[in-house]
Amino acid sequence: MSSFEITGGKKLKGEFIPQGAKNEVLQILCAVLMTPEKVTINNVPDIVDVNKLIDLLRNLNVKVEKLGPEAYSFQADDVDIEYLHSPDFMKKGGGLRGSIMLVGPLLGRFGKGYIPKPGGDKIGRRRVDTHFIGFEKLGATFNYDSETSVYKANAKNLVGTYMLLDEASVTGTANIVMAAVFAKGKSTIYNAACEPYLQQLCNMLNRMGAKITGIGSNMLHIEGVKELSGTDHTILPDMIEVGSIIGLAAMTESEITIKGVGYEHLGLIPEVFKKLGIIIIKKDDDLIIPAQKNYEIDTFIDGSIMTISDAPWPGFTPDLISIMLVVATQAKGSVLIHQKMFESRLFFTDKLIDMGAQIILCDPHRATVIGLNRQYPLRAIEMTSPDIRAGVSLLIAAMSAEGKSVIHNIEQIDRGYQNIDTRLNNIGAEIVRRESY
Repeated sequence: MSSFEITGGKKLKGEFIPQGAKNEVLQILCAVLMTPEKVTINNVPDIVDVNKLIDLLRNLNVKVEKLGPEAYSFQADDVDIEYLHSPDFMKKGGGLRGSIMLVGPLLGRFGKGYIPKPGGDKIGRRRVDTHFIGFEKLGATFNYDSETSVYKANAKNLVGTYMLLDEASVTGTANIVMAAVFAKGKSTIYNAACEPYLQQLCNMLNRMGAKITGIGSNMLHIEGVKELSGTDHTILPDMIEVGSIIGLAAMTESEITIKGVGYEHLGLIPEVFKKLGIIIIKKDDDLIIPAQKNYEIDTFIDGSIMTISDAPWPGFTPDLISIMLVVATQAKGSVLIHQKMFESRLFFTDKLIDMGAQIILCDPHRATVIGLNRQYPLRAIEMTSPDIRAGVSLLIAAMSAEGKSVIHNIEQIDRGYQNIDTRLNNIGAEIVRRESY
């Protein structure tokens, strides 16, 4: 288990270039299975989850060529479907949450898709019912083997239909869309997720020959096609990393320019940070976060305490709720943080309390933060990262704290953030990576 040693209290200054979006690239990588022709993907982040999925594609006999530091080509013209039955697939597929999105492309193109119960973050229940209910509506049969924890979907022929999703699941929508592209006739998916990453997937599929309309809305219409061709695709900047750096700049009183953020795809992120009193200056497609000694939490119009909560797009992304909670600890004022989607995501607050933050954990979904207004800096402690977003939140807290902190289990952070220690050290941080053996 590797660790970060962080010397806090450093003020950062400089430019930060966000990586490619993790939540987009996992969908896009699965989509390369939908055509025998070559697909080129640019701005691919070098992170653990992405590299695991690329390795899984290689094991499926997809031809993978690395064209540059962040560019790959994929050609799935000789896919080894029998690999789905192997113990190696069960092990590797079960260790990666994003592997669930392999099922839709495999089902649509080859008539079957299997996946072991996916792993990933321990942030509460992340059910996959939506995925398989959608496949069943398209005509697939579904089976869950409780002894091996393997999900199986089979279909000789998929047929287009109308469906109302029981939740606006991003991965569920992506999976169903990829299967429906090959279904005979027309499919309508209502209550579909409409995140920018899902829009990117649909636009890519259309360039490959799919017929998807309603992109960006919660109602997608898909006319089935028999085959798709190759294409080139560029991954968006990661909005979660952009938000993380905004929070980091505020907590450490640093002036940071975040380059090429893809502003039109950030949604409410800048506005929600502004509710905490953080100044954000937009210049072309860059965001400038000036050094701020103090920032004050806004209130609602009637003077009641501010509430920040997550919601499906275009609402505020749940992946930044942990960051908002940390940033609020040094603000002036109080705020209620409401994480609606995952019941275990706020449990890292005990570590912030140990650092001196004033937080009341109301229940698994809500925490009240009483901002310290920098009167009492956080203190350095030793802690363990429970998941990707909490890990980066703790890293931000440690960088603002007095003294030297240690964060263990940074493999969780590496799953979602590319060489984050090196990139932050380049603008003034002091983070040392200690590898375990």
